[in-house]
Amino acid sequence: MKIRLGYACISNIIETTSSKTTTLTYYKKLDTKTKEEKLNIIINTNLDNLKNIIEYNITNNLHFFRITAKLIPLIDLVDIDLNKYKEKFIIIGKLINKNNMRVDVHVDEYCVLNSINETVVLNSIKILNNLKIVMDMFNIEYKIIMHIGSKTNGIKESIKRFKNNYNLLDNELKNKIILENDDKVYNVYQTLKLCEDLKIPMCLDYHHHLCNKCSKDIKYYIPRIYNTYKDILPKMHYSSPKSKKEKRTHNEYINSIEFINFIEILKTYNKDTDIMLEAKGKDLALIKLVYELKFRKNYKYIDESSFII
Repeated sequence: MKIRLGYACISNIIETTSSKTTTLTYYKKLDTKTKEEKLNIIINTNLDNLKNIIEYNITNNLHFFRITAKLIPLIDLVDIDLNKYKEKFIIIGKLINKNNMRVDVHVDEYCVLNSINETVVLNSIKILNNLKIVMDMFNIEYKIIMHIGSKTNGIKESIKRFKNNYNLLDNELKNKIILENDDKVYNVYQTLKLCEDLKIPMCLDYHHHLCNKCSKDIKYYIPRIYNTYKDILPKMHYSSPKSKKEKRTHNEYINSIEFINFIEILKTYNKDTDIMLEAKGKDLALIKLVYELKFRKNYKYIDESSFII
């Protein structure tokens, strides 16, 4: 069973982010020419920084990466001609494809597809469509990770709203969606059942599961979670809590002993799996974890982020 580790959005080692932005309030104060120049500078900077991160990942055999949903600032609020940046998108996409890197993107908290507020729903659909437009510019394979969202009027009604609003999306966008269980409302069972109903993949977030457990042991659900993946490699999220008191907050690093316990559970099912580490330390947390794994376990290490268990 092959495990590939990934990290999200920012490289702490080379201190590079592709999430530079500006506020709509500040943007509105600018004259037309300055508005265009301001956005142009930020977008070019973000794309250049993303290219640097991708090249760094390639050099260091980091094969799994989350591209930030904030790559193009204000895209949901301002008309932006992405074709101006087509060449940079193509260069980055070719790097990703040539090196068989897996990338995904995670929508932010403003995307609530099952809200009872029609404006929020329409904005959420716009967010998803714009994210797809941006990611399609790379000409790569990718998935969009999202949570179910609201619980207003109860779980049953909220899931029904999600299904109804999900069906408003075009088929290409539907095929990009992966649902993730959350740490407060929708547990593994509820998320999995919805994914099975919609015939879409489910991303198990193990940290969220520990915060928001089901009535049955996680081992009962893992085979079903794997079965939601038909044509792509399964992916999961893993993080360690900051402390017992702040158990929902991500730690800077990953507790290697607890991580080993988790992947030993997965080992039973013998399915190659990509695991996104959601640690504040980003790539530094990934590298530190692999270093500790090599000390603790005699897995077969393929490279800096991949190993066989």
